[in-house]
Amino acid sequence: MESFICTACGTQFAPSDAVPPCCPICEDERQFIPETGQGWTTLAALGRTHLTAFRDEAGLIGIGDSPGFAINQRALLVPTPAGNILWDCIALVEPAAVKIIQALGGLTAIAISHPHYYTTMLEWSLAFGNVPIHLHAADRAWVMNPGPAIRFWEGDTQSIGPGLTLIRCGGHFSGGQLLHWAEGAQGKGAILAGDLLQVVADRRHLGFMRSYPNFIPLGAAAIREIEAVVSPWDFDAIYGAFWNRNLPSGAKQVFGTSIARHLAWLEKLSGFTD
Repeated sequence: MESFICTACGTQFAPSDAVPPCCPICEDERQFIPETGQGWTTLAALGRTHLTAFRDEAGLIGIGDSPGFAINQRALLVPTPAGNILWDCIALVEPAAVKIIQALGGLTAIAISHPHYYTTMLEWSLAFGNVPIHLHAADRAWVMNPGPAIRFWEGDTQSIGPGLTLIRCGGHFSGGQLLHWAEGAQGKGAILAGDLLQVVADRRHLGFMRSYPNFIPLGAAAIREIEAVVSPWDFDAIYGAFWNRNLPSGAKQVFGTSIARHLAWLEKLSGFTD
């Protein structure tokens, strides 16, 4: 049996004799099924057409598929005194990349912002000795390939190591989680955000959406919840989901400015002003 991978979102499904009948993640309004229809591949096939790219990402090591695959996010390797954490995942897991990461100290855990980046998370865990994968329980239904390495947590925050705290911020997904890295940004603190806090093209603002490809914004209540959850934390940097989409400094001010801008436009579009 094969564990088929959706070519539109990169999600790996549980082993089966035939391709899955559909991809629930792509059928959801936050993602999409391509005009050419649902497509499938396997890890072995992906390894014949793609390589793993490593780049510097504002002081962290970024890991991505080359050429880009599916949503084309990149992962990040976060160093800590207790070992490296893999933040978010990419679809390709190849021996050469595993050897490079092992030479850098291996992995002690994996944490993923939201279901669009779950991809081949069990394969990543297995490659490093079945390290735990930390996901919020509110997104349990979006796990297409369950396994014992997955550790679901509940509540608002969860420590996964010294100076590493998962923060449930919701928004894009109910269980959407950020990673607060206390030692990031030279000790000023950093947030690894995936695209829950989307670093936009001008690198001076953040975007907040329910669906990026389908242009569905988040409403005021969701934005205010994100503001309430994130504001108490100290941070100077934000790492986004894609290559070079980072705010190396001044990120807390950018966060506040971007929240205010989003709320102001919601009020203008609704014709309502406080």
